[in-house]
Amino acid sequence: MTTTAPRQASAIGSWFSDGWTTTRRNLIKIKRVPDILVFTTLQPIMFVLLFSYVYAGSIKIPGSSYTEFIMAGIFAQTVVFGSTYSGSAMAQDLKEGIIDRFRTLPMSPSAVLIGRTNGDLLINLISMIVMIITGLIVGWRIKSSPLEALAAIALLLLFAYAFSWVMAFIGMSVRSPEVINNVSFLVLFPLTFISNAFVPSDNLPTPLRIFAEYNPVSALVQAARELFGNLPAGAPVGDTWMQQNPIPTVLIGIVGLLVVFVPLAIWKFGRVSSR
Repeated sequence: MTTTAPRQASAIGSWFSDGWTTTRRNLIKIKRVPDILVFTTLQPIMFVLLFSYVYAGSIKIPGSSYTEFIMAGIFAQTVVFGSTYSGSAMAQDLKEGIIDRFRTLPMSPSAVLIGRTNGDLLINLISMIVMIITGLIVGWRIKSSPLEALAAIALLLLFAYAFSWVMAFIGMSVRSPEVINNVSFLVLFPLTFISNAFVPSDNLPTPLRIFAEYNPVSALVQAARELFGNLPAGAPVGDTWMQQNPIPTVLIGIVGLLVVFVPLAIWKFGRVSSR
C-alpha cells in the first residue's frame, strides 16, 4: 500500500515527460521545415486582407463595420482549419513508418497524440497573434476588457485543440495523407462557410439558416464576437439556445469533444500501431 502512491506519481511524471518529448519533436520539425510556419502565417493575413478590402464594401452590417464583424469569423475559420495538421501529420507518420519506431520505445502510447495536438496548439497560437496584428492594422479594434479578449483567444484555441483530437482520429482512420486533406475539406468547409462567420445567418435561405444556427462554429464565432466586444448593438440573435448562450455552448462542445475523441484517438493509435 505504501508503494502505490510513489508508483502512481512516477507513472504520471513519465506521462508528462513523454508528452513533452513528443511535443518538442513536433516543435523541432516546425523549425526544420519553416514552410509550415510560413504558410500558416500567410493564410490568415490573406484572409484578413481579402475580406476587409474586397468584400467590406459589398456587405453591410447595421451598427458596425464589416471588418469588425468578420474578424471573429476569420479567427474561428483559421484555428479550425489549423487543427487539420494533426490528422495529416498522423497519416504521414503512419505512412512513413515512424509510428513503428515509437512502438519500440518505453513511452506512453498517448504521448505521440499529445505531442501532435500540442504542436497544432502552438501553430494556432502563432496564427492568432498574426491575425490580431493584421486586424489592428486594417482597422479592427477590441472593444472589451483585456481579460475578455484573452478569454476569447483562449476559447478559440481550446476549441481548435479539442478539434485536433477529432482530426487525429480521422487521420489514423484513412489510408493516406492525401485522403485526410479531402476529408478535412468535406467536413470543415460547410462548418465554416455555412455559419454566421462571414454573413449574418438571418441573410441565409431557410435550410442554410437552420443549419447555421445549430452549427457549433456559429456558436464559437458568436462567443468570440461577444468577448471581443464586436457584437453590434441591436444585432439579431438566433432563437436557438446555442445562439443565445454561445459561450456555455462552446465550453460544453469542447468538453464533449475531448471526452469522446481523446479515448477514441488513443484506442485507434493502439490499433494502428499494433499492426
